[in-house]
Amino acid sequence: MDKNLIMFIGLPVAGIVLGWIIRWCYARFQLSASEQKAERLRQDAIKEAEAQKKEILLEAKDQIIRERKQQEREDRERRAEVQRYEARVSKKEELIDKRAEEFDKKELEFADRANAMKKREEQLRTQEEQYRKELERISGLSAQEAKDLIIKNLENDARHDAQALLNKIEQDAQLSAEKKAQEILISTIQRIATETTGDLTVTTVSLPGDEMKGRIIGREGRNIRALETLTGVDIIIDDTPEAVVISCFDPVRKEIAKQSLERLVTDGRIHPARIEEIVQKVTREIQQKIYEEGEKVLFDLGIHNMSQDGVRALGRLYFRTSYGQNVLTHSKEVAEIASLLAAEIGANKELAKRAALLHDIGKGAENDSDQNHAEVGAEMARKMGEDAKVINAIAAHHNDVEATTIEAVIVQIADAISAARPGARRETVDNYVKRLENLEETAEKFNGVEKAYAIQAGRELRILVNNEKIPDNEVKELAQKIAKQIETDIRYPGRIKLTMIRETRIIEYAR
Repeated sequence: MDKNLIMFIGLPVAGIVLGWIIRWCYARFQLSASEQKAERLRQDAIKEAEAQKKEILLEAKDQIIRERKQQEREDRERRAEVQRYEARVSKKEELIDKRAEEFDKKELEFADRANAMKKREEQLRTQEEQYRKELERISGLSAQEAKDLIIKNLENDARHDAQALLNKIEQDAQLSAEKKAQEILISTIQRIATETTGDLTVTTVSLPGDEMKGRIIGREGRNIRALETLTGVDIIIDDTPEAVVISCFDPVRKEIAKQSLERLVTDGRIHPARIEEIVQKVTREIQQKIYEEGEKVLFDLGIHNMSQDGVRALGRLYFRTSYGQNVLTHSKEVAEIASLLAAEIGANKELAKRAALLHDIGKGAENDSDQNHAEVGAEMARKMGEDAKVINAIAAHHNDVEATTIEAVIVQIADAISAARPGARRETVDNYVKRLENLEETAEKFNGVEKAYAIQAGRELRILVNNEKIPDNEVKELAQKIAKQIETDIRYPGRIKLTMIRETRIIEYAR
């Protein structure tokens, strides 16, 4: 029983011990295998490191060899360059030596020539002394006396020749100055040829039909009164078919009224509220037009740094006329003439051009003044911050004040040229109206003429004859007398047609 128990117990223990021993042996085997594998890996790493080391060493050696060859090649090139440089230096040294030798030879030659010239000068001085003594003996004058006599004669001759030359120069200068001045003025006038416009105080607006006249007048005349009040013009509606006449001495107001009336006629809605709206819109457009015209003339002339007030003042001249000339066109023309004149005589071209452009700026003043346009323009230029020379040129262009600069005188000349050149000024309205009045008065002076009417701008004269005083057979003779008198008394362009009207008009009333 005890043996069996011992055997029963000992068998598992022996199995456990045997298993432990087997596991220990297996572990030892695994450990030994791992160590062997690690050793193999270490050996392989060592071998691979040695191989890489050898490869790096080989590459380093190749790099060293390549760099050594490159260095040797560069050394050879440097040595070749140094040799070439040494050769050039040697050549230059040889050339310098040759030139030094030549210079030494020339220096010796110059020294020999200087010695020879010195000897020659001594010989000449000796001969001169001999000649001088001989001349003194022959003339009986000492050297100083002869010198004084010669100098006196030369001085008299020089004075005479100088006076003659001076007189000739003065005459030539006067002739050439007059000729040059004429050339400058003629050239300047020829290079400036600006068209002019007529000086008119009335304008006509065409209508699509005569019924439009009633719409313009409005109920009890309210439309025409509103238009006249807003624009400050006189609107004349007469028997002229399909047209109304706008009359105003202010061209700006006249232009505003014309454009406003044209737009109202085109639009068809004519009543006081619409009239006020159109007039305000046209007024703004005209003001913009004024500014644009001022900018345009400044751009054309190349004038800069002008204040906005100055631009507007120039633009207002676009709607102004004087003696048949548009004032802005005239001012531009005067500026161009002044610029040309200043360039010809060497004056300040830009100053003359600026002063000439602004010389009539007073004619566009919006407020009325007792002063003339030159004084008004000078005051406007002063407020605009213009230079004192420009202000003086404006004030002096009609000799109201003394001109203090040459540019102010140039402005006067340019203004006179622009006004006096052929075709610059046309017949003014006053002269035109006066000629028509003289034409009618001349015809009405004859006995038997009741009334005379000048029509078609004075090209035709219609004469009403009293049928009781002049019979039919005397009408032609009367017409010839009137024509002869007109030819004698009145100056007119072209020819005038005389139409004699004689009629018997009997009026009777039935009661």
